[in-house]
Amino acid sequence: MNFFDIVSESACAVKIPARTREQVLREIASRAAALPALKKAGRDEIFRRLLEREQQGSTGFGGGVAIPHARLPMADEFVLFIVTTAKPVEFQAMDRKKVQIFFVLLGPEQNVREHLQILAAISNVLAHGKIRKELLAAGDGSVLHEILLSRIQEQERLTPQEQEKMKLLFLVLYEERFFYDILEYFLQEGVDGATIIDSTGMGQYISNIPLFASFIGFMNEQKNHSRTIMATVPESQAESMVRGIERITGDLEKKQGAMVMLLDVAFCKGTMEML
Repeated sequence: MNFFDIVSESACAVKIPARTREQVLREIASRAAALPALKKAGRDEIFRRLLEREQQGSTGFGGGVAIPHARLPMADEFVLFIVTTAKPVEFQAMDRKKVQIFFVLLGPEQNVREHLQILAAISNVLAHGKIRKELLAAGDGSVLHEILLSRIQEQERLTPQEQEKMKLLFLVLYEERFFYDILEYFLQEGVDGATIIDSTGMGQYISNIPLFASFIGFMNEQKNHSRTIMATVPESQAESMVRGIERITGDLEKKQGAMVMLLDVAFCKGTMEML
């Protein structure tokens, strides 16, 4: 993916006056609809798709940043741009902080893999905290455009030529309410391939042991069901991913219902990526 081809300087804007989530999305939709690649989609449809995506779960990335994105059947190619607001806006972000920086990604509905790759690249760029200060200090849209491209170039230069050592991450999860938030977080971190195993906890079987027969039904069915997410992650990223998981689940040392493990990988060949 050549980011020079998809980052739109004309759509970038600083300190837009929007004060609500809907106002931000309408301004984004207006700017996007003016671009040649998205003219077929139209402002109202772009707004509808962006709002629909937010209603599924906030794209608030944390730290005052959101990544509103949508796939459009009428889009000819991908478009990426940045807008900042004059004041932070309530956006139902994961960390509950208001948002002032918006990375916007819009593209063809069928190109799922490329969409995820771009989201992962944005996530990697945002891993360097200084970029947020630079974006908020930008005086106009052209500066936002320049900062983004320079950071992406820097990230590409830092990518090692040899395959990085990997860790095998296991996440056993009994809490259904966290499952899709964690999957979305994995995608944001560039993990677009994982195996998910449905299983049951020992509570379902413990009443079959004569000593515990009187405890039939002491655990409800939901608590007996678990999912295990298994994925390979770069060793340099492993600990930060555990911290990211805990931002969703809470401190795993202080709660029941979830456990994460990191294992060394002696040999790894092939990929679990299916998107």
